[in-house]
Amino acid sequence: MNDTPAQLTTGGRFLVEPVGCENVLTRECFSEEHREIEGMVRDFASERVYPLRDEIEKFDKDLCVKLLREMAELGLLGIDIPEAYGGLELDKVTSAIVVESLARGYSASFTVIFSVQTGIGSLPIVWFGTPEQKEKYLPRLVSAEWISAYSLTEASSGSDALAAKTRADLSEDGKSYILNGEKMFTTNGGWADVYTIFAQVDGRHFSAFIVERDSAGLEVGPEEKKMGVKGSSTTPITLTDVRVPAENLLYEIGKGATIAFNALNLGRFKLAAADLGGSKTVLEEAVKYARDRRQFGQAIAAFDVIKGKIADMTVRIYTADSMIYRTIGLIQEATDRLDKDDPLYYIHMGEATEEYAIEASMAKVYGSETLGMVTDHGIQILGGYGFIEEFPMARPYRDTRIDRIWEGSNEINRQIITGYMIKKALLEELPIRTAIRDIDAFLESDVEQAFSGAQANEECAIETGKRLALHVFHAALNEFGQDLRHEQQLTEILADMFTYLYVADSTLSRVQCLQGDAPVDKMAATIARIHSAEVSIRLLNLALTGLHAIFHGKLPPDTADHLRRFQRRMLPETDIIQLKRALADYVYSRNGYPF
Repeated sequence: MNDTPAQLTTGGRFLVEPVGCENVLTRECFSEEHREIEGMVRDFASERVYPLRDEIEKFDKDLCVKLLREMAELGLLGIDIPEAYGGLELDKVTSAIVVESLARGYSASFTVIFSVQTGIGSLPIVWFGTPEQKEKYLPRLVSAEWISAYSLTEASSGSDALAAKTRADLSEDGKSYILNGEKMFTTNGGWADVYTIFAQVDGRHFSAFIVERDSAGLEVGPEEKKMGVKGSSTTPITLTDVRVPAENLLYEIGKGATIAFNALNLGRFKLAAADLGGSKTVLEEAVKYARDRRQFGQAIAAFDVIKGKIADMTVRIYTADSMIYRTIGLIQEATDRLDKDDPLYYIHMGEATEEYAIEASMAKVYGSETLGMVTDHGIQILGGYGFIEEFPMARPYRDTRIDRIWEGSNEINRQIITGYMIKKALLEELPIRTAIRDIDAFLESDVEQAFSGAQANEECAIETGKRLALHVFHAALNEFGQDLRHEQQLTEILADMFTYLYVADSTLSRVQCLQGDAPVDKMAATIARIHSAEVSIRLLNLALTGLHAIFHGKLPPDTADHLRRFQRRMLPETDIIQLKRALADYVYSRNGYPF
């Protein structure tokens, strides 16, 4: 597999290319402009949002709109909007940095409001709107004069968005579409001035429309009583004979799926970035409490079990950071190859983004589950106080639970990951057949010749893990063919194996780029060792479960032999616990996340 060309420009290529064969984007590579914007947003979040977080949580629309307009004055609502319409049109890295840094405000509610305004609420118009639509709506959105919302979900169609029943029928005079139906869970719904609403033209062509709030027949329902993000608006929208000007059709009839899925792909990596920022803030609070709280005559930070939790949180955050920014870098590279003067530039941008739908879904799953794990550990470290609302863990614990559901549930995103891998394998968009054919040669090769350097053992384990995942994938395709997509528990196992490998590959690639002797670089290498060891164990367990499902509990002798050969290269000889102690002590010395 080491002979595979390193110039593939498609998603999933990490599976068939060696660790470190490409330059990956990491936060160590941020430009000076990136760092200035990061500092500006962090200051805004710390100085303007954090002190007002309790007021925001009381559902204060005027306050939230005021804060949005302050961000607009700083140019932060226009990162993705063309300059011609009042925006800055900066890169996607900046978009992620802004939403990650906003988490410093410790208000998921405000982050959600901002994210809809700058994401799914406005990007469909940026990408697919006519010049007239852009001229009318984007300046008002970029200034927060108007608030935007996005209405896709219905009572009977959540993840299966294309099954929506809301109808749009062309009027007899051809001047308007008449919309009828009901939408659910519209974020910013009660505050919005303009909505992107999806409907079936003639009951069968899934399409999107720009609909203004004051349209006759549009009724905003009561606010949902939510578990978390209580300071944001979430409502149903009822449409009764709503006349929408024909010129408010977005893009073309029947192109609603293109609009929806492009918005979701970008939304996924932005959600991952927001979860990353939230995780760092929660860890900081947990470290502060652990250092201050005393039991049995000492700070609980000294307890070995607390060190383990702090280390686990740090490893998870560092690895999430590595894969999320790598993903954003891949999408940005694909976008940079496009011609901005092409009239179809934004259409091609969507196509380029879809090339990395696998990685975008992985970022969403891993990012959201990272914050879920980090907040759960945070609660446990605070003990009884973690359960009390006036302490800093209860709110983020509630708020983050939705992250595993919206932007496509994590179950759906896992199906996307494996589904795209199946597609790329069958259409030979990736040289997966060649990689599978070369597995035996790899297992018989001399490890010491193949891998060298500071992370040689980790690279060997992860490269072996890639072959193990391919081995299971091959067996599954042989047994089920294209019907594999219906074996959802098995496809989840494959999705998890692919995701763990992508995260480990991203982390090792990042650490390879550091090559420094500073303590922070050494601790990054420690994280890579811990993570690679733990991932190797998880991969072996997942593979065993998956293969037993494929062969119905009776492994063929050659399959059992392959497993033993994989195991010999993947079982770590690593003192994980001691490494975690050292990592926790370093985190304590830096009073929080140190990278």
